[in-house]
Amino acid sequence: MVKIIAGIVPARYVLGIMGCIGVTLALMLRSCLAIAITEMVQNPEHTDTNVVNAESCVVTNSGLGNNTLVGKTYTTLVTKFDWDERTQGVILSSFYYGYVLTHIPGGILSQKFGGKHTLGLGFLCTALLTLLTPMMAHYGSVAMIVLRFLEGVGEGTTFPALCTLLAQWSPPNERSFMTALVFAGVQLGSVLATFCSGLIMSLTASWGQVFYIFGGLGVVWFVLWCALCYNDPKSHPFISEKEKKYLLDSIGAAERRKDLETPWLAILSSLPVWSLIIAEIGHDYGLYLISNDLPKYMSEVIGLSVSQNGILSALPFLIMWIVSMSSSALADYFITRGILTRTCTRKLFGTLGAVMPGVGALAASYVGCNTTLVAIFFTIGMAFMGFCYASIRVNPIDLSPNFSGTIMALSNGLGCLSGMVAPLSVGFLTQNKSLSEWRVVFWIMFGALFISNIFYVMFGSGETQDWNETTSSQHRNLDIEINEKQTTSSPADGTKYVS
Repeated sequence: MVKIIAGIVPARYVLGIMGCIGVTLALMLRSCLAIAITEMVQNPEHTDTNVVNAESCVVTNSGLGNNTLVGKTYTTLVTKFDWDERTQGVILSSFYYGYVLTHIPGGILSQKFGGKHTLGLGFLCTALLTLLTPMMAHYGSVAMIVLRFLEGVGEGTTFPALCTLLAQWSPPNERSFMTALVFAGVQLGSVLATFCSGLIMSLTASWGQVFYIFGGLGVVWFVLWCALCYNDPKSHPFISEKEKKYLLDSIGAAERRKDLETPWLAILSSLPVWSLIIAEIGHDYGLYLISNDLPKYMSEVIGLSVSQNGILSALPFLIMWIVSMSSSALADYFITRGILTRTCTRKLFGTLGAVMPGVGALAASYVGCNTTLVAIFFTIGMAFMGFCYASIRVNPIDLSPNFSGTIMALSNGLGCLSGMVAPLSVGFLTQNKSLSEWRVVFWIMFGALFISNIFYVMFGSGETQDWNETTSSQHRNLDIEINEKQTTSSPADGTKYVS
């Protein structure tokens, strides 16, 4: 089967498609709890003596003695848990504490041994733990926090490993497209996590089935990944000679070099690297806030049913996926035709992907309970975030093909700090579930995106850095050579001898 597929579809596109499916499933495993938790927790019972916040989409029916939500229906699920807003925020954020821990080890392992098994084994760990979620939920919130932490540990190798693989498999003139193809799984995963979770719970009246189905799909993907994908063109047993020659000739210096020592000092003192890290932190804050907490906003503030919530929470990410693919093709066109430099393209697309999502979220918070306008503004805003995939997502490969996995580990790993902060901040800031509280949340999101983008515009770069091919020992030898040249001069006329 593997040989047949290799004869029909080029090996680099097989890796790209499998990478996209893998990222999609990774986001589904990560994000499904965000919508499932709206049905896992107990809903407070309101009586006619309760006071309903005027800045919410809740109406009362005092004649019946109980308060009801307009358009809100709850599925009849087996078990409800007494987790308040803060507890839910801690559970949702605990994933990222584990996620950040394995980024740098994942980048180093991928650089040394290749990305195939570094990604695959970590992914399998997350899939198996997802299957255990319904059982662990019955042991309480602490068990869920530990489980989510371990899921993050497993998934933390995903992005660094994929970045290392893309450096081996994406020719320069296809780099933006290949990167967008793989990482577009982020939007697809967010779409399917929200839509399919809502659909599954509506059809089965069981939130547990969400975790069983998603976890099972993850195990199936792992088996296919091991059979179909390889670390680089040289190690692929079924790649055509024509494609192998094309990739080796076009990628050239991007081939994984096991003999290179990671130039940590050069990387950590690089302004383009730090501008990328700061941009990633801002981007991730906005992305994780929307992916984790948009279902809560739609459920608790706007008052949507679980099925409506799944559809409208998924729509922004579906449009974002379309924009990410089209904008990446546009970026490659600009660069190959010389319309814009690589650096200008990355900065322009990064700016569109940072500023407009913040504007869209703010606009949605100011239209009140108008469900149509809320959906339109969130969708438009998140559509622009798709431009980031032709910018900061591909930038680690621009800066250093040899150490792209390490740079991705730093940028995405530190960006995950946002993933820890975003759900916690929402839990603490939205105790009353009011529109005014959520406006504060979205103003913070806008500030994080806007300020981080300023650093990227000022100091970002799309060019390969000079330390890409330099080992630590080469740095030392170069310094010695320069010092010798500077001190070797004629005492009579000051002329330096060439050594």
